[in-house]
Amino acid sequence: MAAEALALHISGMVEDGEPIPEPSTIHDVAEDPAMSRAVAFLVSVGLDKTVRLNITARESQVAAIDQKAEEAGMTRSAYMVRAALGRGTQKKTSGRRVVRQ
Repeated sequence: MAAEALALHISGMVEDGEPIPEPSTIHDVAEDPAMSRAVAFLVSVGLDKTVRLNITARESQVAAIDQKAEEAGMTRSAYMVRAALGRGTQKKTSGRRVVRQ
């Protein structure tokens, strides 16, 4: 969710003609006094344009995809893209991620 939020923010900056700043490092954030109580984590953002598309599938297939996406903690779109690209789908279990193929 952080990656999607950051990508949306950066897209807005691009649309508004604002310069995109260089990414911060964990070290930079850790040394910033304004961030002393913050939790820092890395977020990778792809800046490819998102395209909306329609597909045709049986209701039962869509229901099965939705169930698997929910189990993996993903949206339908994210689940379908990862599965189609052979990147596997991930399911969160007790703080660890398990890759499903």
